[in-house]
Amino acid sequence: MVNDTILLVEDEYNVSQFIQLELEHEGYKVKIAQDGQEALAFFEESEWSLILLDWMLPKLDGLEVCRRIRKQSNVPIILLTARDYIGDKIAGLDTGADDYITKPFEIEELLARIRAVMRRYKSESEEKSTDIFEVEDLVVDLKSRQVARSGTSIELTVREFDLLVFLIQNEGVVINRDALLSAVWGYDFMGETNVVDVYIRYLRNKLDRSFEPKLIHTVRGVGYVVRSS
Repeated sequence: MVNDTILLVEDEYNVSQFIQLELEHEGYKVKIAQDGQEALAFFEESEWSLILLDWMLPKLDGLEVCRRIRKQSNVPIILLTARDYIGDKIAGLDTGADDYITKPFEIEELLARIRAVMRRYKSESEEKSTDIFEVEDLVVDLKSRQVARSGTSIELTVREFDLLVFLIQNEGVVINRDALLSAVWGYDFMGETNVVDVYIRYLRNKLDRSFEPKLIHTVRGVGYVVRSS
C-alpha cells in the first residue's frame, strides 16, 4: 500500500468523488476540501504528501491558495485546471505549483503525474537531509562546511572538517586508524597512524573541551567513534 496522504481541493462533487475513488484504489489516503478557505484550514491541520488543487474555487482561487501554502511549505502541488492558455499555466507554475494537468484528463495521466512529482520531491528531500548532520547539540553543514555546537560557531581546518564528517557519517561505529587514514588522508599517509591521533586531539579541543556531553570517544586498541554518550 502507498500510505501517502493527498489533500484534494475540488468544488465539483462528481469530479472530486471520482478522483478520490481512483486514488484510494491506488492506496492513497484522500481528504476533500470544497473551497479555498477549507483547503487552507485542512492544510494547517495535517501533514500532506501532495495537494491536488483546482484552479477555479469558491472563496479563494487555487492560485491564492497555492501562494499562501508556499509561504509555509514545499509540499508538492499539482494544479487541476480547465484553463488551457499557456500564460495561465506559466502563472500557476510561477506561483509555486510543481505541475499542472488540464481538464478533462485521463486518470492514468493524473496518477503518473502524482508519482513523478512525489518521486522528485522525496528525492530532493533525501538529498537535503544528507547535507546536515546532527549529534546532540553538534550541527555539521556539508554544503557550507560550517560547524556549530550549542549554537556556537566552531572554525575547523579542511582536514579537521573532513575527519569529523567521516566520523559523523559513521556515528556509533568504531573506526580504526588505518580506515580513517585511508578515508581522510589517502594512501600516501598509510602507516602514519599518529597523524590520526593528532587530529583527533585537535577536534576534541575544539568540540569537546568546553561542551557536554563528550562526543569523540576512544576505544582502546581499536580506534575512535562519535556517539552521544
